[in-house]
Amino acid sequence: MQVSITGRHVTVTDNVKTHLDEKIERCLGMFSRIESVHVILDMEKRDYVAEIVVQAANHIRISSTEKSENMYDAIDRSVEHTERQLRKQRDKVQDHHK
Repeated sequence: MQVSITGRHVTVTDNVKTHLDEKIERCLGMFSRIESVHVILDMEKRDYVAEIVVQAANHIRISSTEKSENMYDAIDRSVEHTERQLRKQRDKVQDHHK
């Protein structure tokens, strides 16, 4: 799984990178068909925005965007949202052939 991190109006520190890597590996590591993950961190007025775009096999593209006053909180909520979407997509594909 290829992970790329982009910061817009925000400097991405080593602490943020390690936090992102740990969260992505722990939460999204159980989905085997993920090809790449692109994380975009942005600052809008007083809120931090974390956007995660996941590209998976069979042309599956999932994105989630979360805002918060704390960058780590925005990252955590965005990863959880992406995980829910991936689980729903996986269950839909698996339940299709009953």
